[in-house]
Amino acid sequence: MKTKYTILMATIGGFALGAIAVQALHAQAKPMAYGIAEVTVTDKDAYAKEFLPAVQKTIADSGGKFLVAGGKTVSQIGMPPAPRVVIIQWPNLDASDAWWNAAATKDAFKIGEKYATFRNFAVEGLPPK
Repeated sequence: MKTKYTILMATIGGFALGAIAVQALHAQAKPMAYGIAEVTVTDKDAYAKEFLPAVQKTIADSGGKFLVAGGKTVSQIGMPPAPRVVIIQWPNLDASDAWWNAAATKDAFKIGEKYATFRNFAVEGLPPK
């Protein structure tokens, strides 16, 4: 009889622990975020030499991943984008905001603003399934 209760209690405990773990994992799952920048470069050499290495390091150090970096764009409707479009994937919007608000990022953009104009924004992706 004692063995039956032990097995029953172990089963209930395992089920409860599993349910808690699943809830915790679902609560942690946040949608990816995408940083989008439209850039008009005024001094290509200085931009490439002084700004890009600094900002690329901040992005890599913060968990960002380049998806698009200045490829050909085609306007389909409305105003055309700036000549250079960059899209960066982030683990979530909090990571994107943390990168944007970091001192190293602010320092990099102080350099970049000498050689380009920027329009940057972040957008949250679809929730994970």
